Amino acid sequence: MNHRMNHDQKLERLRLLGDETAVLRRAVVEKHSQQLIDLANLTAGVIGSGGKVLIAGNGGHASMSSHFAAEMVVRLSAEHNRQALPALALSVDPAVMTATANDYGFEALFARQIEALGKKGDMLIVMSTSGNSMNLVRAVQVAHEKEMLTFGFLGGTGGKLARQVERSIIIPHLSPQRIQEEHLFLVHQLVELVESDLVT
Repeated sequence: MNHRMNHDQKLERLRLLGDETAVLRRAVVEKHSQQLIDLANLTAGVIGSGGKVLIAGNGGHASMSSHFAAEMVVRLSAEHNRQALPALALSVDPAVMTATANDYGFEALFARQIEALGKKGDMLIVMSTSGNSMNLVRAVQVAHEKEMLTFGFLGGTGGKLARQVERSIIIPHLSPQRIQEEHLFLVHQLVELVESDLVT
């Protein structure tokens, strides 16, 4: 059976996806705005007290973690030319990651780094479409041992992580792409809110 779409079918598919995304975005804003403001206040409080934000995710969320950290350390936009904010993505050092995976297993990928870098009063933000990645589950366990704050940007039902993290925003969608798109939107809004609290 030939499943190739013709030009009109492709246009219709894109329009349908656009409509679906718009509906989801409105629902996310209506449902999660207060949670995001609360997270921004919490993040600003962590940084204001001398703490830092560690961010972890797999696959597309690994890239998003790096994107997130870059906007914290550098800036979101030229409108807020402020001090650098202490944030670190735990997916950026291939030597550390491959050594950890080789010596301790993939499940220890982020936990080992939190053992080295995390301290009481820091925050760990985990990002996952399923909420069931064991390396993130282990990361949250170690963060709790370190008395760090934990937050999850999650998808679907939230999975195991929804029961582990202290707070979370869950996008209840089945598509990893739609979940990640909304997570990126929320990350951008979060950084903007944190900047508005900490700008000097």
